[in-house]
Amino acid sequence: MDKHQNYSKQKVLILIYLPWVVSLMVQINPIVSYFVAWLGSFFIFYLTLFSSVKFIPLDLPLVKQVMRPIVIIQLIFAGFMCCTSIFYFMNHLGYEYFTKISPIPFQVNEQTYAIAKCQRLSLLAHAALVTGIIVKIKQFPIIKHRLNLNLDFFLIWLCVISYIIGGAASKIASIAQFSFGFINVSITCSALVLVRGMVQRKRGYMIFGGGLFAFNFLASTLTGYKESIIINVIIISFLMYPYYKKLILTLAIPTIYVLIYILPTFATIVRSQSWSGEKSAVEARREAFDAVLNNEAPVIEETNWLFLTDRISEINMFTIFVKHIPAERGFYGSEIVKNSILAIIPRTFWPGKFVTETISMERVYDAGVVSGASTVSAKTRPVVDGYVSAGFVGVFISIFLYGLVTQWICNKAEEWFGGYELGCIVMFNAIFQNLWRGNNFEFLLNNIVYGYIAMYAIFWILKRSNTITELEVYEASGEGVELKRR
Repeated sequence: MDKHQNYSKQKVLILIYLPWVVSLMVQINPIVSYFVAWLGSFFIFYLTLFSSVKFIPLDLPLVKQVMRPIVIIQLIFAGFMCCTSIFYFMNHLGYEYFTKISPIPFQVNEQTYAIAKCQRLSLLAHAALVTGIIVKIKQFPIIKHRLNLNLDFFLIWLCVISYIIGGAASKIASIAQFSFGFINVSITCSALVLVRGMVQRKRGYMIFGGGLFAFNFLASTLTGYKESIIINVIIISFLMYPYYKKLILTLAIPTIYVLIYILPTFATIVRSQSWSGEKSAVEARREAFDAVLNNEAPVIEETNWLFLTDRISEINMFTIFVKHIPAERGFYGSEIVKNSILAIIPRTFWPGKFVTETISMERVYDAGVVSGASTVSAKTRPVVDGYVSAGFVGVFISIFLYGLVTQWICNKAEEWFGGYELGCIVMFNAIFQNLWRGNNFEFLLNNIVYGYIAMYAIFWILKRSNTITELEVYEASGEGVELKRR
């Protein structure tokens, strides 16, 4: 890295912390402090993605590397963590859909200060995430292997084989956790084949990729989970964006409207009727479609506002932990990290191992987020686990490492699988899809470790079968491409 590149990296890493410093300076006024911190995330988005000081890989134009961590993970992870809190905060101020509904003048209270503090911590986490990613970014990524088959042909076979392996793994308890990664690889491959078929105007690829992707999308509408539907929309949107930028931007607003306004009601109806056994998933989906198509506005608006204020953003849970720790209970220190490491050990080798879900929910019950008698799963997110472990220092260290490891894995995927398309888009974003939004430490570390094992296993099989072969190492320099032998 030359002096200019090093200076660019240092400059952006200093500037991204300015909003957090300002939010601390005005914290005496929690409303102002909140909005400074909230807007600070948009400032970081601009600095790292669009400004002249951005530090990104230079092998591709930004529009063609939107599936790399600096773009997709930053937008999703920080978007959910930092930006969606606006609905909860406006509700706290007495607004609904940005219309004042409370006749009583708002008075700043303890909760206002707690929300502002949580927003500042979230902004710090956003800056730490970007710092970790940028530290590990290679402006000219190294590729050490190449694919010996036609990429489109290989994607089709990988799609089919991954789906079969994922389905089989889901039936075997000891390896069931690998099934999600392989199924995600299959879904991502089908979407990529569809997009590549559209770009190359190859009807066969369009039919194959489109058919499988549509099948998976329709299957996700039967689950009752909003996330599975949203993930499918994100995948196809990000893959199409480099080639159909105007179309995707034009459809962005109506798509977001559907996802935010209609989807919560749709998913709620499917979940309430199919999960109880009252109706089949197909019948529940049909009724859900009827409800949204008939525009049952009062039902939709009530469900939607509850989703926007309590579900899409988890800042309410964060405020409960901030009030609870350290006032009522000391910081957890290394306890959560130790449990996360122990959770990696397969139950085959440790039959008496604790249930990860149970131990991760103990701090939720202890803080009073939900009752211990409740069947609700309300697991924490990385920023919360960072805070309860060691305060703002814990937030910075944990989310910095999150960004660092995320970019490192992406680098390794591109190095092993021949570059951006197969390495980053398919292997990294499919196998490590949980990194898009994160999970609590116990599940997160488990996902990373076993995801890496799965990725290496695929790499090993492809290398042993000569599907991919080792190359001389190419490193692009500022003057062009320089070939270096091992």
